[in-house]
Amino acid sequence: MKRRPSHSRVSHERWLVSYADFVTLLFAFFVVLYAFAKTNQKKQMQVSASIDTAFRTLGIFPSAARHEDASATGSAQEKALMPMNIVMGEDVMAPAEIKNELNHVRHDLLQRLSNQVAAHTVSIRMGQDGLVISLRDAGFFNTGSADPKPGSLRTLREIAERLGRTPFNIRVEGHTDNVPIHNAQFASNWELSAARATHIAEFFIRMKAVPPQRLSAAGYAQYHPVASNSTPQGRAENRRVDLVLVPRTHINYAAPARPAASGPWRKITDTH
Repeated sequence: MKRRPSHSRVSHERWLVSYADFVTLLFAFFVVLYAFAKTNQKKQMQVSASIDTAFRTLGIFPSAARHEDASATGSAQEKALMPMNIVMGEDVMAPAEIKNELNHVRHDLLQRLSNQVAAHTVSIRMGQDGLVISLRDAGFFNTGSADPKPGSLRTLREIAERLGRTPFNIRVEGHTDNVPIHNAQFASNWELSAARATHIAEFFIRMKAVPPQRLSAAGYAQYHPVASNSTPQGRAENRRVDLVLVPRTHINYAAPARPAASGPWRKITDTH
């Protein structure tokens, strides 16, 4: 008895199995991407809340000012999800770390500059924006001059070397008393205060102790006094250059870049 030859059917639809596997993997890939996106949004909100807490702890940007324009710029949650740049050295510092580091710098400078503090040419205190090192003009400048005294350069080097090792920005602020000035070099207290701040900032840059991108300079003339201008002692305290250590944490909510100033309105306090 002869056996009938067996004819096996060849399936032409096996490609469907591979196609289904590919579609499944593609779906899983997009699910993972979606999960990562949601996680990043949550982390941004957490980082934003942490920074806000840090600023409130240090007295920087009071909460009332933070929410003043909320109706015009959107809800807090929408802000947290917008692009932001966070810079604090290589990492974001926690509020406790910022406070501890500022206190450590303050204690170190008080020891290094104990003679200058005792002579009342330098004062060190915690301010609203951060640590403030005040350089009284009696110890660092001649009357009506923006050039540091030669005898003060050693102290400035010590300060620059110590501040250069911190993770903070340094805002150099020039201040005067309310006595008008008009000499061959400066026509007003605005010009004198701005020039003194700029010269100190440029000195730090020439020393290569502080990176230029961490420095800024500003002149405030007589409009930010720390004492009364009605007495000689108060005016002496007001004539100063303040070095303000500011945390390097900044949040930019996709703000458009401003065009560079030109012509007669160019800032004279730019350090670079």
